Amino acid sequence: MPKSQIISASITDGGITNTDIADSTLTTTKLATPNLGRRNLVLNSKFSIAQRGTSFSGFSTSQYHLDRFRNGMGDTTARFTVTQASSGLNGFPHCLKYDCTTAESSLNNGNARMFLHTRFEGQDLQHIKKGTSDAEKVTVSFYVKSNKTGTYILELEDKDNTRQISKAYTINSANTWEQKIITFDADTTGAFDNDNNNSCHLTWHLIAGTNYQSGTLNTSWASQTHANRAVGNVNIGDSTNNTWEITGIQMEVGEQATPFEHRSFGEELSLCKRYFQSYTDNGSGGGYVTNGTIVVQRFYGTFRYQKQMRAIPSITSTSGGFNVQSSAASVGSQSIDETHNPTIDSVRFRTGSNVNNSNGQGALLRFDTGTIEIDAEL
Repeated sequence: MPKSQIISASITDGGITNTDIADSTLTTTKLATPNLGRRNLVLNSKFSIAQRGTSFSGFSTSQYHLDRFRNGMGDTTARFTVTQASSGLNGFPHCLKYDCTTAESSLNNGNARMFLHTRFEGQDLQHIKKGTSDAEKVTVSFYVKSNKTGTYILELEDKDNTRQISKAYTINSANTWEQKIITFDADTTGAFDNDNNNSCHLTWHLIAGTNYQSGTLNTSWASQTHANRAVGNVNIGDSTNNTWEITGIQMEVGEQATPFEHRSFGEELSLCKRYFQSYTDNGSGGGYVTNGTIVVQRFYGTFRYQKQMRAIPSITSTSGGFNVQSSAASVGSQSIDETHNPTIDSVRFRTGSNVNNSNGQGALLRFDTGTIEIDAEL
């Protein structure tokens, strides 16, 4: 006869455990770790999504590049190429890389600056409980690599209440991936708005003129003073040998950095499409845009986005890159000359007038060489 076993389960700080008592021997086996749930507030934090393209060069103004990340730039003559690069770091195939192509060795303008940041909707930050007596700390972790060692500044900025906090981190070894973990204090002043608007920026400073460095680094939450935002930051634009790379970003509530939350490519792409969607031919020619009708020699049709947008978007398309096909004719090199009544779900497209478009015909709007961009970025 087998000896009886008594199995009991208990919950401890380490998770659920199973206690197996048999033959006077006590063993404890951990069955599961705590379910940490969705933690990372940063989208595209492994830089796998690149709807706008994978390389951007020569820009002199602020712009988005890899999804959900924006380069801020002003009053510097330094220029960079930004790319979706291979990181060579296990678990993180891609990174975002800055490569200086035109140097400004000595910043000539106090307002000179360049930075990388990502923006957050207020409604996604409510669990931080900012502006209350129960406000939470926030921890940011990331991997960074540069040939230029020294001090860099990471900033968390409250756009709803014009407040900010900055923390320094150091790149110690040249051309070596280093993980940085930075905890920002809780802020009991100023709540984030509970809406879909721009409430917060997470910013990595890369160039900062004297107007952003002449004070004392603001390591506690306070009203924003430009002179206190990036004190001590190196200038990665001072040599065309300089590069700076980043990946594996995680921003989470609390003062402990947890293991990186890996999301699937499909989920990450879907999350990014709330803010930006790009459409073009699938590579085989004649890709479908939408169907509609020809009226007064113009094509009219409703275009539905792949995913509901954050807000009513701006819509742009390339000139002359579309084809209107009906039973009467196939007419190429047409442009979308009107986007009528856009909503968060759809928009009506109208092409220009063309004598070869036959009135009253049902028709298809197809891609030729054209691209459509739907933009609801913060």
